[in-house]
Amino acid sequence: MKPDLAKVSRARPNPVQVSVARILAGAAGLALLGWGVSLLLDVPDLTGVLVWLGGALVLHDVLIAPLVLLAGLVLVRGGVRGPVRGALLVAGALTAVALPVLLRPGPRANPSVLPLGYPRNWLLTLVGVVTVTALVLAVRGFSRHRRRPPS
Repeated sequence: MKPDLAKVSRARPNPVQVSVARILAGAAGLALLGWGVSLLLDVPDLTGVLVWLGGALVLHDVLIAPLVLLAGLVLVRGGVRGPVRGALLVAGALTAVALPVLLRPGPRANPSVLPLGYPRNWLLTLVGVVTVTALVLAVRGFSRHRRRPPS
């Protein structure tokens, strides 16, 4: 016997479970915030870090987010718009974080400072984002196809 979709869609989550989940998520966020602040207090050049964080914020809010929203509006139609926009936002944030390393390629005076292949790893991460997005879209398409009643 199939469940009645009208009843299932109206079912509300248990308010106690939602409250506990929110409190746990808030506590975890505050703990991570406290850890981040404690790490910032040990930085000798705090103004440089604050300038970089401010630049990342401006880069995201002025450039990345509007471009992603515009691309989602113009290029993508239908139910795939959300996952595509999400993938573009993640790719933009990854690129913003990787920019300092990507813009200064080549050998370093101290090879232990940046020992990994960051451009390659950045590209592999972008491939991962595209792959996960494609899987999400495939699962959505498959589940929509299965829910349709036979004609």
